[in-house]
Amino acid sequence: MTIPAFLFGVLLSTLYGSIFHLFRGGHVGRYLLYLALAWVGFWIGQFVASQMNINLIKIGPLHLGIATITSWLFLGIGHWLSLIEIEGKNTKT
Repeated sequence: MTIPAFLFGVLLSTLYGSIFHLFRGGHVGRYLLYLALAWVGFWIGQFVASQMNINLIKIGPLHLGIATITSWLFLGIGHWLSLIEIEGKNTKT
């Protein structure tokens, strides 16, 4: 992985997280969550695509297609999981 490819991947995944936050909204904590989810999803997708030699859309050493898909999957699933509220047990004695 070259430094320009790494920086391009960071730029794209940051853009994905920012766009997701633009449409879903929320406070600064949500924005940081979306950025982290986009970064982790993007680089996991990059790693999996490079290990399995999947060339959906490839730009240099960057497997852009799979990395983008996994980034958006992580964003969607992470957003969905963040909406779940855990209710405490009501123990009356």
